[in-house]
This record gives sequence, C-alpha cells and structure tokens, in this order.
Amino acid sequence: FMGISRQAYYKRDRVYRARLEQDQKLINFVREIRVRQPCIGTRKLHSLMHAEREKQELHVGRDRLFEVLRDHRQLVRRKRAYHKTTDSHHRFRCHPNLLKPGPQQVIATRPEQVWVGDITYLSTASGNPAYLSLVTDAYSRKIVGYHVHGSLHADAVAQALR
Repeated sequence: FMGISRQAYYKRDRVYRARLEQDQKLINFVREIRVRQPCIGTRKLHSLMHAEREKQELHVGRDRLFEVLRDHRQLVRRKRAYHKTTDSHHRFRCHPNLLKPGPQQVIATRPEQVWVGDITYLSTASGNPAYLSLVTDAYSRKIVGYHVHGSLHADAVAQALR
C-alpha cells in the first residue's frame, strides 16, 4: 500500500522512537548541567558529554547535539560586545567628507596638512564606559592628540584636538 515492506516500516519506527528517547536523554543531561552553569555553550556540553564515559548512550556528534538543542530551543544565544559610539540621526549639520574621491578631494602630500579624528570604545574593569578620542595626521598616521573621557559630549572630544 505505501510502497515499502512491513519490516522497513517498523524498523524506521523503531529508529525514530530510539532517536526520540536519545534526544530526551540529551535534553535531560543538558538541563541537569545548566542548573549549575546556565550559560554553558553547546561545544562545552559536547566535551563534558564525552568526558563522562559511563553514559555511553549520550555519545552523539557535535552537529547532532546542536540540532537537538536547536529543536528544543536550548541553544544559548551569544552576547555580542556592542557599544554605541555614533549617533547618526542627530540635529547638527553634516559636513562633506573631503577625503573621499570627488571634485573637492583633499590629498595629503606632507605631514600636518590634514588631520582626521575618530572615537573608539574602551572596556574598563569597573564596567563604566570610557571613550578614546584620537586626532591623527592623515599623511604620517602619527597620533597628534588624544583624550579619554566617560561620555560622548562634544567638549570632551574637542579636548583631543587641543
């Protein structure tokens, strides 16, 4: 009727049920570990699983473990280190970038002719944000001025230029 033998049907059903049982054991193992370490990742779980030799039924590959955890919504999301340093939607006038190719392009031919500025985020042990403002010579790439500050206010950034 279905185009396969009765034996193949029941064999597939047995394999499917065995896989479901193994998935449930994996999820129970993961929940047991995550009670103590809630943010442990899948790769570390995989190495822990293989370190415990007495649990032979839990030996699955890394990709299979990822698949099972994804199906049961047990993957730990990565936390990206993102710190906002630019507000592109401000109310101030935007000046054209004269260093970009175009009719008014400025090309530095000697030191101290063109200076460029940039702001970058610094991570601190206290967790408070710190920002580093740099003024760099475009020709020699030498840092002309810098200032470390705790906010993105214009007066703190102007200190680097002074």
